[in-house]
Amino acid sequence: MSASPAGTTEAAGPVGAQVVAEAARRRTLAIISHPDAGKSTLTEALALHARAIRQAGHVHGKAGRAGVVSDWQEMERQRGISISSAVLQLHAGEHVLNVLDTPGHADFSEDTYRVLAAVDAAVMLVDAANGMEQQTRKLFAVCHHRRIPVITVVNKWDRPGLEALAVLDDIAEATGLRPTPLNWPVGIAGDFRGVLDRRTGDYTRFTRTPGGASLATAQRMDAAAAAELEGAEWERAQEEDELLRATGGDFDPGSFLEHRSTPVLFTAAVVNFGVGEVLSALGELAPAPQAQRGTDGRERALPSPFSAQVFKVQSGMNPAHRDRLAFARIRSGSFERGMAVTNARTGRPLVLKHVQTVFGADRQTVDQAWPGDVIGLVNATHVHVGDTLFQGPPVTFPPIPAFTPEHFGVAQALEVGHAKQFRQGLAALDAEGVVQVLHSERRGRGEPVLAAVGPLQYEVAAHRMSREFHAPLRIEPLPYSVVRLVDARDAALVDADRGSEVVFRSDGQALALFTDRWRLASFQRAHPDVELAPVMASAD
Repeated sequence: MSASPAGTTEAAGPVGAQVVAEAARRRTLAIISHPDAGKSTLTEALALHARAIRQAGHVHGKAGRAGVVSDWQEMERQRGISISSAVLQLHAGEHVLNVLDTPGHADFSEDTYRVLAAVDAAVMLVDAANGMEQQTRKLFAVCHHRRIPVITVVNKWDRPGLEALAVLDDIAEATGLRPTPLNWPVGIAGDFRGVLDRRTGDYTRFTRTPGGASLATAQRMDAAAAAELEGAEWERAQEEDELLRATGGDFDPGSFLEHRSTPVLFTAAVVNFGVGEVLSALGELAPAPQAQRGTDGRERALPSPFSAQVFKVQSGMNPAHRDRLAFARIRSGSFERGMAVTNARTGRPLVLKHVQTVFGADRQTVDQAWPGDVIGLVNATHVHVGDTLFQGPPVTFPPIPAFTPEHFGVAQALEVGHAKQFRQGLAALDAEGVVQVLHSERRGRGEPVLAAVGPLQYEVAAHRMSREFHAPLRIEPLPYSVVRLVDARDAALVDADRGSEVVFRSDGQALALFTDRWRLASFQRAHPDVELAPVMASAD
């Protein structure tokens, strides 16, 4: 049974009723996991089953095959990893799924965290051979903190791996949630034959297609036919199903939405086994958009006038035009192209004339959209991540947390004649969150300090600066590993201390950098009146 959208009491007339009805059809989800668990492959397999694409092409496929749709950047295709989140809108029956494929690598956690601020549920992908890996655990902790319901998909069941019951134990131990499988694999990991539908008792047998580029053949049959076809493997699946029933493993919608349990499905996305079942489950189980509270504590009901929050900015999606796209999640009301809105941060008006929907790197103009949908604002240069856009009664949604950087380096232009491209490129990467661009009075504007969660961010920054902005750079590492917020009035004290430096973000906030925690403790002993606050405390 699908969840109903909250905050519908303010619906007035046919427009409000249509907003509520359209919101009830929407599901906005993020796919999260450790690197190489198969997020992008699953995303593309979902698109294939939703008939959004005709043929799947995987990153690690044979030469000449298309790359994964959601991995559209050149570096993503070269490395076979996702370095930036991607948006795809899929249709599954009566439901509209806004699926956000996120990077798995910890170095790109900033992008993933921003996406998690814009979704209503998460799909946690677990590798059948490796179980709950480190980055998956960290991302789950964020979902737990934000009370985001989690649907678990055990992927790669076509390869040797753990026993199914052992995977459930690992999920339960790592998350504290009760796993409640919706289906159960017939055949051990590496011998994936099909799935037992635990709610009907029927069996769906899969037959792979060459290379997994098209839909696998699915044959549905009752238990008697399954027993005759699969013999001991079907008997084993039924025995494990009975054990799950006896130990509280049946799906319960209430405990799922209250973040006490997680429904589980088994798949092999690379060969399209079990993907249709995942697609159906996302529409059926994930919650619809709900009323969102503003910073004043009041709810913005779904049929209220239009409001949306920007959660991501991306440049370079169209190399021919080098434009900038701000992704916004609609929170209330309906979007209509050409409407005028207000930016809550600046108070400035903005006409939403050039707005597009995105499918990987492909884009098309959108005329109307509803709560839960993600729209892309083209070249909205004065819009930043976290900004609230609204019509009617003012509203400001809570800010989107930023990750605490752990690596710092000085950016130096390699071609002096490209100083303008150097500045413009770094400003674009800063707005996107690829790196944080900081400025130090000690170094001047010509050599900004780049801050990152992990060193791979520097590789991405250097690659894009060279390819997109024609401003190659060198990044010289700095010895700092600890950062704290500091009042600008105390900046001189920090800057004068050995082993520390003050830098400023683009929003004017002063940051105190220290070589290590020992230097931080030493400074605090010497200057107990100086307040040093963590950059972020809510996302760890």
